[in-house]
Amino acid sequence: MNIFEQASKQKVRFETSQGHLSSDDLWDLPLTSKTGRANLDEIAMGLHRQLKDVSDVVSFVDDVKEPKNIALTLQFDIVKHIIEDRKAVKDKAMKEKESADKKQLILGIIAQKQNAALEGQSVEDLEKMIKDL
Repeated sequence: MNIFEQASKQKVRFETSQGHLSSDDLWDLPLTSKTGRANLDEIAMGLHRQLKDVSDVVSFVDDVKEPKNIALTLQFDIVKHIIEDRKAVKDKAMKEKESADKKQLILGIIAQKQNAALEGQSVEDLEKMIKDL
């Protein structure tokens, strides 16, 4: 069962400054925020702290995982997955923009070279080219 299916079955909610959010709502949050708005980085850091606190409680006799630890791990895995996905989309968009910008630059240089080649033609050659059009 994937993590989103588990989250929907368990009705997992994420506590934020904007209240409780479902895993669906997380996709609408920014990666970071400087305005105090709920964001994925803040949620992930909070869950990471909670996981560290819960994992400090260890039993050397019982090998049973705490339900709270399982729920926190699920929440943390969901937030990490969404962050990784959003970063990948952002990186892909940036690479596509860089590629498009470079293509425009190259097309501009080609146009300049074509214009320079035309400027090097004699008047007679240019007039002949116009007649041929």
